[in-house]
Amino acid sequence: MEPAPLILTLRFDAAAFARLDGLRRAHFPPERNHIPAHLTLFHALPGAGRTEIEENLRVACAGTPPMALRVTGPRPLGRGVALEVEAPALVALRRLLASHWREWLTPQDAGGFRPHVTVQNKVTPEAARGLLAELAAAFQPWEARAEGLLLWHYRGGPWEAAAEFPFLGRAP
Repeated sequence: MEPAPLILTLRFDAAAFARLDGLRRAHFPPERNHIPAHLTLFHALPGAGRTEIEENLRVACAGTPPMALRVTGPRPLGRGVALEVEAPALVALRRLLASHWREWLTPQDAGGFRPHVTVQNKVTPEAARGLLAELAAAFQPWEARAEGLLLWHYRGGPWEAAAEFPFLGRAP
């Protein structure tokens, strides 16, 4: 039996996570909201590559300082709404990791990367447009911090934590 796929997400500072997760709990259909707010870097890495993936993450995160993030505003997802995240250092780190894992990447993960946190999904287009308008009307961009990366097992339901990799590098 093939090991479960792995998902890689960003670890936010506690205040940013609480704010994002609060929005997700308020607006995501409760019967479908099985995981906390997250920013996904890779959706489906092979579970069979876990040892190599974890070693790559340990090395990358050891030299990476915590990163400044800017939550810049809502964007439509068709049947949901996401908050866009401006994060040049995160985009560069993801590009580096993708270069190591190129042969493993699914079409979704090999495509473009637009950092975001989904706060609503799987609703009617009308409900999504309503939330988009509501959030856009009052939105003020805000700062957050990335503190590390989280690796998860995906076994068809809620995700299971696999490993955590804090950013240990010093800021220049």
